[in-house]
Amino acid sequence: MCLAIPVQVVELQGETMARVRVGDSQTFLSASTMLLPEQPKIGDYLIVHAGFAMHALTEEEAQNSLAAFRELAEALRNENAAG
Repeated sequence: MCLAIPVQVVELQGETMARVRVGDSQTFLSASTMLLPEQPKIGDYLIVHAGFAMHALTEEEAQNSLAAFRELAEALRNENAAG
């Protein structure tokens, strides 16, 4: 199973690359945008897999997904602490 965390475009790098921020973290990576039907804009949210942007998300979709990941991480921390 593969989980894709939403990323936010922070910089466009040429016609087919973007610098993105992973989730709410301070982790950044470069992603190819060549598979998207439309080029993203700064601030857009994307799903990236293996270095390629596969899908654009609305801000609401991205925030809901990030909230779900935070809940999952918290549940796992609680389970491990109870362990």
